[in-house]
Amino acid sequence: MNLDNDIKIAGDKPSASVKQNLIRSDNAEILTKEETQKAKNWGKGVAEKFIKDIADSLVGERETNLEMLSQRRMLLSFAASIGFETLTQNDTLGGLAQKSFLDTIKKQDPKHYVTAEDNGAFSFYYLAFRRGSDVERRIGQTFAMLCSHDGDPIYQELGEALYCWFLSVVKAEAEKYSIQ
Repeated sequence: MNLDNDIKIAGDKPSASVKQNLIRSDNAEILTKEETQKAKNWGKGVAEKFIKDIADSLVGERETNLEMLSQRRMLLSFAASIGFETLTQNDTLGGLAQKSFLDTIKKQDPKHYVTAEDNGAFSFYYLAFRRGSDVERRIGQTFAMLCSHDGDPIYQELGEALYCWFLSVVKAEAEKYSIQ
């Protein structure tokens, strides 16, 4: 049985997280056309690097590596999403960059668009990312698991290296467009 003293009523002041969300939504309303265009260019630039990597990685690959290549694309797409999410203070700018990223892939390379979209693998990567400690290593372990090489140190290191590399690509593109 619940007693009235178990119930808590919110006060007049919103919590810190509510205030932060209000600040973010206020910032979303004051974006300039220039900031919007920079975010779109950021997403497009990252997408072009993503598409180039796909083309480069397909050269000379054998049929047996197609699953690993699919997981590679998923990992790079996840790294782009994390970059868009974490490299800007403004959620709207990150969202615009993410949308531009996906739109560019859909337009320029539609057959690989499906592997760049959010799916079940993203859930595993987000779990690894959200744990907070030793993120790169956990991402590498997740990559190995998704490639059906769970515990394989070579796949773990490859996943870790791919994640770090593409996150640095996203960061370099952000700096190129002066995204903050």
